[in-house]
Amino acid sequence: MRIDLHVHSCFSKDSNAEIDSILEFAKKNGLDGIAICDHDSREGGLACARRARELGSDIIVIPGIEVTSSKGHILVLDPDGDIGSGMTPEKTIERARELGGVVIIPHPFKITSHGIGYVEGLDADAVEVLNSRCVTGGANNKAKRVAKKLGLPQVGGSDSHEAKMVGCSYTEVDASERTTGSVLQAIREGKVTSGGRRTPPSYVVKQMIVGKVKKAKLALGMRT
Repeated sequence: MRIDLHVHSCFSKDSNAEIDSILEFAKKNGLDGIAICDHDSREGGLACARRARELGSDIIVIPGIEVTSSKGHILVLDPDGDIGSGMTPEKTIERARELGGVVIIPHPFKITSHGIGYVEGLDADAVEVLNSRCVTGGANNKAKRVAKKLGLPQVGGSDSHEAKMVGCSYTEVDASERTTGSVLQAIREGKVTSGGRRTPPSYVVKQMIVGKVKKAKLALGMRT
């Protein structure tokens, strides 16, 4: 199955991607599933899973979180509860394990997107080695080399903040069943490979502008 393990919805402060549009483009772009990993919130993932059921969609929706640790971002898939931001990566992962989540280190060497800068020593299930929003190949290539050296499974995700870009990069998952549980187990067992391409730079710039505008509007709203 082809799963995009890193998607942002309008529940992220830097994305306007609506739930229905994400599901629409996931199907249109040939995906079997997505993981909604909004910044420090499970709300988008839970809402998308509910909406998929309402629509009778066959797209697998995995609720997740892109947690902001003290050193950078960490993806946690399907945790049974919330995870606070600001903890060390080690404490963040410890909390994720308590909640039964699958842990992925996203874009570890992309400093401009809060990459944590290292992987060794972390209790991770996989490393994101193909992040579509990396404009050049350097950060992805380094992630791939490190993951290979450490013997960690390699996955891909679009990191899309716009619905059209869902599935730009993805993870091929050799799962025994078409279920969330089976997909997560396949990741744990390393039955995954990354695939896809980088997002066109024009879309990356557009997404960044949309994110900054949305954050500014939210900040103004908080002050009024």
